[in-house]
This record gives sequence, C-alpha cells and structure tokens, in this order.
Amino acid sequence: MFVSSIMEIEKDWIDYNGHLNMAYYHVLFNRAGDDAFDEIGIGAAYTNTHFLTSYSAEVHVCYVRELHFGQRVSATFRLLDYDEKRMHYYQELRHVDGWLAATSEQLCLHIDMSGPKVVPFPPDILSKLERVLANHAKHGVPVRAGRKISIKRKPNE
Repeated sequence: MFVSSIMEIEKDWIDYNGHLNMAYYHVLFNRAGDDAFDEIGIGAAYTNTHFLTSYSAEVHVCYVRELHFGQRVSATFRLLDYDEKRMHYYQELRHVDGWLAATSEQLCLHIDMSGPKVVPFPPDILSKLERVLANHAKHGVPVRAGRKISIKRKPNE
C-alpha cells in the first residue's frame, strides 16, 4: 500500500473555527495522491511526456477528527478498482500518532489533454494497475469505503 510523505498543517489553512478548513483536506489528499500516481507511473512526468493525465470525476470525503495548525499527517492510497479509462481509489489521512483524521474515496478519469477527452490507459499502465490492484486487494475492502450520504431516520420519523 502507498503511504505519502509527512505533511504539516499550515497556518493559512486554519479557518475561523480554529481547525483545518475542509478545502485543505482535499489538498492533503491530492498531494498524497500525487505520490501514489508517481509510483504507478501516471504522475507529473507521465503528463509532461505523454500529454495524458487524470481528472477527478467524483470525490467523497469523510471528516473523522479535527486537525490543527502544525499537526503532521500522512495519507495512504489503496486502489479499489479500475477499468480501461478509470480508477477508483480510497485514501486515509492519519495523524503521525496513528489516529484517523479523514477518508477520501475517488473516481478519476484518464484524460488526453489535447481534447480534453477520456481515453484508455496505455497497456503498460494497465499492466501496472493490475499488479497494484492484486497487491491492494490482499488487504480487503476498507470498512469506510463505499459510504453514501444520507440522513439516518428513526423508525417512526
């Protein structure tokens, strides 16, 4: 499983409630995703040499525990599924002490930037995704993956 480098919560990211603003959780997940994409072979170098990239199509973030200025975190990246043009993955943002701060589940599209348009991954990337998925599948599906947004009602409401 991929684990990002350690990232520190910056002062400008703190909102008027005194904790990390929700937008910056996305920044942290994105930075960690960049690390994983580099490992898979679809990071910045891939974009620069192939003029291919990925766009987020859907993102679901769950905020589990507040983060504050100066705290340090890292994020995991687990590939849940892929097809010829898409990747579905799950991330956990954890404080360096090990507690869970947030989760993110994403669907991203493989993009030809000259369109832009959705296109298949090249065979070498599909092969790499197959190996990554096989390795990540050994860990099972994360408990928090696949969540949906809803209001849970009591039976008589």
